[in-house]
Amino acid sequence: MLVVAYYFPPMGMSGVQRVAKFVKYLPEHGWQPTVLTVAPGGYFAYDETLLREVEAAGAEIVRTASWDPTRLFGRKRTVALPGESARRRLSNASQFVFVPDNKIGWLPYAVRAGRRLLRERPFEAVFSSAPPYTAHLVAARLARAAGLPLITDFRDDWVGNPRHVYPTPWHRRVHERLERRVVRASCRVTTINTHIRDALVRRNGGDAVARRVSVLPQGFDPADFERPAASRNPHRMRLLYSGVFYDAQTPDVFLRALAVWLEGRPDVRGRVEAVFVGLVPEASRALAERLGLGGVVRYEGYRPHDEAVAFLRSADVLWMTIGRRPGAEGISTSKLFEYFGAEKPILALVPEGAAREALAPYGAARVVEPDDTAAVADALDDLFRRWDEGRLPRPDPAYVRRFDRRNLAGDLAALLAECSER
Repeated sequence: MLVVAYYFPPMGMSGVQRVAKFVKYLPEHGWQPTVLTVAPGGYFAYDETLLREVEAAGAEIVRTASWDPTRLFGRKRTVALPGESARRRLSNASQFVFVPDNKIGWLPYAVRAGRRLLRERPFEAVFSSAPPYTAHLVAARLARAAGLPLITDFRDDWVGNPRHVYPTPWHRRVHERLERRVVRASCRVTTINTHIRDALVRRNGGDAVARRVSVLPQGFDPADFERPAASRNPHRMRLLYSGVFYDAQTPDVFLRALAVWLEGRPDVRGRVEAVFVGLVPEASRALAERLGLGGVVRYEGYRPHDEAVAFLRSADVLWMTIGRRPGAEGISTSKLFEYFGAEKPILALVPEGAAREALAPYGAARVVEPDDTAAVADALDDLFRRWDEGRLPRPDPAYVRRFDRRNLAGDLAALLAECSER
């Protein structure tokens, strides 16, 4: 099978995990992937360990040139994450100029390389994962040219993406037309949750499309959790966040709640630590200092995925946030399912929607509104008391096993087989 994915190791961060793990485990289910991706340019983080994983699984990786904004960084490999105001300005400008996204400059290079691959050897199917949605356009062209079934994977909604801005009605109409073309060209469509599935079905044909759209949730790789936990002080409750903050997802409510709680409980200040593994905005670091959290908060920076998982295993409580904004109900981050794999209590600052629905059967989640500082402070106090008494909740192991990436790769393999048999 031919896998089309712009974000792929050695690029790091959460956007590469899903496809990388599919590529790792699909050979166990009878499918040998060839990956069509981009030669990495300037990016926020790199992770060579993930690349070694997919190479060890025997995947062939074909990299192409591209003309997109990452090339503006020249030879610079790792670039700093921009501040939120700068990120929004750049994103808005980019969405005005580029359709469907600023990776459209990859399309001619990817199509050319993909056609060469299709001439050189037999493939049974084409699979693409987005964002960026340019990947779906590439895959649709290649599948059509070769007469192969197309399976498209939506890690986020397309037209209904809460982070997408449509500068004019014309922009939205073009996106709607492109999304409809991709969905109708697909033998099967997969999404990470029911909210995205229902939105795609509603916009693109109702019942006729619904039969071809399946939910294939995010997951975790049990092999990642065989590594020993990171070292820690057993006399301090460790609250841990792993990942990146951007848009409405910021640590600010959590930090303010932590400060409020510690102000009311000065006796526990030396018995708690808040660890961040990943990229934290400078504005939020400055907020932590102003709140007097310098001795409580620790930043570990971006770590390779295996090290990040070791930190997850070392935590007493994992916490996450989605923030509040229109469309947030459709967001269920990949981080949440990695947290499931760690089998730790989760403090979730999330609104009604997909994330809450995934957390409800977990059995060890404390869910609060994403902007309710007082409720977060109360939750921290309750979790500390439970930790101090040795009675933190444990999740339902049967529910956790549902998100094993090896099994999810098997589900994808079944869809691929169904399409190729047609």
